[in-house]
Amino acid sequence: MEDILVIQGHPIRNRFFIGSGKFGSYELMRQVIEASRAHIVTVALRRVDTASNKENVLDYIPSDCILMPNTSGARTAEEAVRIAEIARELCRTKWIKVEVISDNKYLLPDNYETIRATETLAKRGFIVMPYMNPDLMDARRLRDAGAATIMPLGAPIGTNKGMTTREIIKIIINEIALPVVVDAGIGRPSQAAEAMEIGAAAVLANTAVATAEDPVRIARAFSLAVEGGREGFRAGLGAINDIAQASSPLTGFLH
Repeated sequence: MEDILVIQGHPIRNRFFIGSGKFGSYELMRQVIEASRAHIVTVALRRVDTASNKENVLDYIPSDCILMPNTSGARTAEEAVRIAEIARELCRTKWIKVEVISDNKYLLPDNYETIRATETLAKRGFIVMPYMNPDLMDARRLRDAGAATIMPLGAPIGTNKGMTTREIIKIIINEIALPVVVDAGIGRPSQAAEAMEIGAAAVLANTAVATAEDPVRIARAFSLAVEGGREGFRAGLGAINDIAQASSPLTGFLH
């Protein structure tokens, strides 16, 4: 049976999403996106300047990718909505990743303001993918507000610590009938595979790729890890046991 991720009626060909920040050049970014085979690419609106004579980040994102601007820099729901509306005009897309962060130290998303922004933008026809602190009640509120996906952080953004919020994310996956995309803090392909093995619909990474010694190779590795983790989830992973169990009989072959 074919296993295709669908977000609000749109088939997504790869479950690894990638960010476009922190790369040494736009050309390197383009090579990374192509190596990752990502279908969804996020970009901060402040990096988009269609009126400039200089290089534009949009020129280096493959045309067959879904461009998903984010509301990075927003500190309130109102600011996020304003950024989203500008992004829709500049980037000609209704996809938006809602980020509302007023915490300057840990850069943790403000769930309350995120829910408010999600409700407004969903009513205005956006495909809203909100970035959130993992919390089941707030995930339900985002669902009811019209979110297309739920995007809980695996660890604080940019830390590369992996699935520190694993148990809460697993609960959200089990309880919310929307695609759950693990976003932020994933630092290694093995951590991306772990997220997929517990049932995540997709994984988004940026820092781990952009800061690797070979970003192009690590992008490819992340894509393969996401694919492998998804296959593991679909296969039904073996149970974890507290005592050893031999894979071959230990008795009955010597008399």
